[in-house]
This record gives sequence, structure tokens and C-alpha cells, in this order.
Amino acid sequence: MAQVEKFHYDNAIVRNFAYATMIWGLVGMLVGLIIALQLIFPQLNLGIAEVSYGRLRPLHTNAVIFAFVGNGIFTGVYYSLQRLLKARMFSKVLSNFHFWGWQAIIVAAALTLPLGLTSLHEYAELEWPIDLAIALVWIGFGINMFGTILKRRENHLYVAIWFYIATWVTVTVLHVGNNLELPVSAFKSYPVFAGVQDALIQWWYGHNAVAFFLTTPYLGLMYYFLPKAANRPVYSYKLSIIHFWALIFIYIWAGPHHLLYTSLPDWAQSLGTVFSVMLIAPSWGGMLNGLLTLRGAWDRVRQDPILKFMVVAVTAYGMSTFEGPMLSLKSVNAISHFTDWTIGHVHIGALGWNGFLTFGMLYWLIPRLFSTKLYSEKLANTHFWIGTLGIMFYAIPLYWAGWTQSLMWKEFTPDGFLKYGNFLETVTQILPMYAMRVVGGTYIWPEISLWYTIWSRRSAPARSLATKQPKRLHWLARMACTKANTGTAGWKEGLFKCFYLRP
Repeated sequence: MAQVEKFHYDNAIVRNFAYATMIWGLVGMLVGLIIALQLIFPQLNLGIAEVSYGRLRPLHTNAVIFAFVGNGIFTGVYYSLQRLLKARMFSKVLSNFHFWGWQAIIVAAALTLPLGLTSLHEYAELEWPIDLAIALVWIGFGINMFGTILKRRENHLYVAIWFYIATWVTVTVLHVGNNLELPVSAFKSYPVFAGVQDALIQWWYGHNAVAFFLTTPYLGLMYYFLPKAANRPVYSYKLSIIHFWALIFIYIWAGPHHLLYTSLPDWAQSLGTVFSVMLIAPSWGGMLNGLLTLRGAWDRVRQDPILKFMVVAVTAYGMSTFEGPMLSLKSVNAISHFTDWTIGHVHIGALGWNGFLTFGMLYWLIPRLFSTKLYSEKLANTHFWIGTLGIMFYAIPLYWAGWTQSLMWKEFTPDGFLKYGNFLETVTQILPMYAMRVVGGTYIWPEISLWYTIWSRRSAPARSLATKQPKRLHWLARMACTKANTGTAGWKEGLFKCFYLRP
């Protein structure tokens, strides 16, 4: 008789990254709320440089992108990769090195950015020693991922893994290319590029950090977790393959649309615009593939908070990937350039696409990691509606503010002078919109706290062994219950069952 091969998945690393996602989500969005308040009440910086808007803004973006979303990516990748390949991770040592190394990098960013130690490149503000650490940890992650692929028990590579591979390869190239710098001290360096070349390299990196860190890995997670949550196969596997190849070929060329109306040569600006408009096809193909996966399951969306989160996430992906190409058109960019419209657009993607898919993934994942049930679907639905309202209260005022800024900046007197030559006049007009954004931010931050509450109340593995107890049980009855349970399970588990388990 053939011997059955046994192996176990490494869920400990998945749980660690899930914990980190929760913690850094709280931190990153709290910092975002603080700087949103500072735009209305500048005195909130208390006259301290380290907590001023200019220092905290890069801390907020790095915390949300690389700490919250980054740990969310690794949570989903480490869970899905093992199951898609039917193999345990290649190296537990590398898994732990990846986890602790990534958290150390985030802590280093949280310490250096408020101190003003920055390279001044957006989304790449960290100085050269931290850049080297990122490269080292990222290579460790890649070795672990490719090693697992090589020792897999499943011959077929599902499309989600293709997105993971593209993410690793492209982020490696982007990080190295944009961080070619000459160190001049322990925490100061200068880029090897200068002027318009530096701007072009920066936005080749900046836009594709969005493409290959905030988009492609999340598309891989969508192709794994959405069919799982809906209990239905992906609508079209052929479309997912077309989506993959079209997206990774087109996306990498779209960066110059960040430099419209600058000294970048016009042909390069036009190239970025053309590829940006072309992006609508694969992006919407992926969105429709995700939404059509729910065919026959839409009746469940009304009750299931996990599917609600995922539907809004995929819809937000479609909205932001339509809006982005439109903003790359010079006629539209003439309105949006340098305005808060761009900020609203970015947050539709970050909060709607990345945030909501992360929440949906974790609501599906956590009960399975801890062999239990979700503590309260009602609270999860409350989380969903609070978060949705928060995104709307956040983004809509910024669109409004963007149009206000653009119209005021282009208003001329009959004599040909700027009607609002004082920049403060524009700022004064958009303060009510900033106040509304704070309202949206206060909705968004408590929803993270609520998610933490839902998770933490039901995370102990032993609770899945619960037997129903009366809601109000006298302590003598509880002691008798404990005594009755000690014979089979031991006094500690008997005590736990009778005193702490929720009915």
C-alpha cells in the first residue's frame, strides 16, 4: 500500500502578517487623520517640527502603502501561495526574516521621517541604509516564494501566482532604479540623476509603485479570495490571462502622465498619456471578471459582509482605473493639475480598492486561521457601512475642492491680472471641504478600530470548541460546570468553557 504523504501549511507566518496589517492600519490612518486636522487647525502641530504636516505626510503615505497594504499583501500571498502550490513555504527562516525585517524597516521609517531624514522622492523618501535593508528583505521574500514554486506539488500555476511573480520582479527593478544614490553621510544621499531625468525616473517609479505594489498583488489576491468567498469559479480564466499580460505590458509606460505641462519632452508626455488611456481595457477587463464571478451569488451579497467588501473594492478599482486615464488627458489634467482632485483619486484607490479588499480578505481568512466563526456579522456589516460612508465623505469634498482651486487659479480680471493672486484666498475657500474630509477621516479611522474589536473578541482557537451555556449562570453553577468538564479536558479548559465562552 502506498504511503500517504503528509505535510502542514505554515499558518503562523500568515497570522503574524495579519496582526501587523491590523496594527499598522491603525497607526497609518491615525496619522492621516492628524494631518487632515492640521490643514484646518495648523496650531495642532504645537510648534514642534517633528509633528508638523511636512514631516507627518510622508509618514502617513509610507505607513498606509508599505505597512498596512504591504503587510496585507504578504498575509494573502503566504496563505494563498501555499494552497495553490500544495506545498509549505520553502523556508521558515526566510519567512520569519521577511516578517521581522519588514517590521524593522517600518519602525525605521517611523523614526527617520519625522526627524526630516528623507531623500525627497515621493513614495521613496527613505534614506540609503533603509533602502539597502528593503532590498535585502525583498530578496529574501523572493527566494522564499520562488523556492516554494520550485518544490510545488501542483503542476499548474494559477493566475494569482503570475501576478505575485510580476510584482516581485518589477518592484525589484523599480526600487533599485529609483534609489541609485550617492551616500554622503550615515543618513544623507543624493540621487545619481538630476533635473528632468530625475523627475522622469521618479515618476516611472512612483506610478509603477502604485501599479506593481498597490495593484498587481491585489489583483492576485482578488483572483484567489473572491472566488473562495463567493464559492464560485472565476468567471473567465482566459480573460484573467489576457488581463495579466495586457496590464503588465501597458502599465510600466504610463508614468510620464505625472509630468504633463513640465519641461519633460512633449513626446514623452504624450507617450505616457497614450499608454494610460490604453490601460482602461485590461483594468476594466479585470474588474468585470471579478464582478461577473459573482453571477448566481448576488443574493448573498445583501447579507454577507465579506462579499460586500469585495464588491465595493473591485468597483473602486474600476472607478480609479477609469479616472486615472482620464486625468492623464491634457485637457482634463489642465483642471486637476496640482489640485486636491488628485488626492481624492488616490484615496478612492487606497481606501476603496486596497483597504476594502484587505478587510474582506481578512474577514474570510481569520475564522479559518483560528478554526472559529466570525464574532458578529452585524458588526462586520456596520464596519462596511461606516467605511463606505467614510470614503464618500472623504473623496467627494476633495473633488469639490479640486474644481474650486482650478477655477480660482484661472480667474482673470478684465485687465488680465489674476483675480485671486493671493494663494491664501484659495485656501480659505476650500477650508469647508477640508472640514468635510476630516469627517470622512473620523469615519474611516474608527472602522479600523471596529475591525480590530470584531477580530480580537473571537480569535482564540479554543473558542471553536464551545458548548452553549446559559447567558447568566450563577458562579456556583459555573464551578459545578467546571468540575464536570475537568474529567475529560482538564481543569483549565473546563474553567475556560464555563466562565469565558460566549453563548
